Amino acid sequence: MSKPKLIDENGLRVDGRRPDELRPIKMEVGVLEKTDGSAYIEVGGTRIYAGVIGPREVHPKHLELPDRGVLNCRYHMASFSVDERKPLGMTRREIELSKILREALETVVLLEEFPRMMVDIFVEVIQADGGTRTAGITAASLALADAGIPMTDIISATAVGKVEGTLVLDINEFEDKYGEADMPVAVAPQLNSIVLLQLNGRMTVEEVERGLEMAQAAIKKIREIQVDALKRRYRVEPEGLEA
Repeated sequence: MSKPKLIDENGLRVDGRRPDELRPIKMEVGVLEKTDGSAYIEVGGTRIYAGVIGPREVHPKHLELPDRGVLNCRYHMASFSVDERKPLGMTRREIELSKILREALETVVLLEEFPRMMVDIFVEVIQADGGTRTAGITAASLALADAGIPMTDIISATAVGKVEGTLVLDINEFEDKYGEADMPVAVAPQLNSIVLLQLNGRMTVEEVERGLEMAQAAIKKIREIQVDALKRRYRVEPEGLEA
C-alpha cells in the first residue's frame, strides 16, 4: 500500500486544516463527582478524562517524604480507545507516559506545601486520535487546579509534527502514523518555562526552532480555553441575576 497524500495541492492537510491550525478544542472542569478535582478535554477526536484525589495519607507508608508531598500519575488508554483493541493492563508505553506526565507536573506543583502526603492523578484516554500525551497533561493540570492543589502555574500543551517536509500543528493520528516527526511541547505560560519537550523522528535545528514558535503561539490559545473552563466552573453570579 502506497503512502497516502498528507498535504494537498492547496497546502491543506488530510482533515482540511492549514499547517498552523489547531483542531477544535473543548474543555470542562469538575466533571467527576467522586474525585477532589477533575477535567475533560476534547482535541479533535481525542477525548480524555483526568481525575485528582488528594492530598491524602501516603500508602504504602514507606513512600512518604518528610519535607514534601508525593505526586503519582497514571496514564491509561481504554481498550476501546484505539482501532486495534489494546490489552486491558498497563502497557510499557503507558508506564512511560505516566512517568513523563508526572515529571512535567512536578515542575509546577508546590509539593513542599503538603509534606508526608500524596496526590494521585488519573488520566484516562477514552478515544485516541493523536496528541494524547499533550491533551492528557493539559487536562491533568486543569484537574489539579480544580482540586485546589497549590501550583505555580497551569500547564498547556500541544504537538508539532512534520509531514511531507511541512511543519504542522496539533497532528492527528493519521499524520502521526504516516508523518516524519512528532514533537510534543508542554509549557507553563506564566513562568515562560518549557516543562516537556520530546522529539520522535527527525527535524533540523531550524525546524525545531520554528516548531517551538508554532507551539508557543498555539499554547497561548489553549491556555485561554483552560482559563475559561475554570471561570465557568467557579464563576459566582451576583444575587438577583441569572447565570
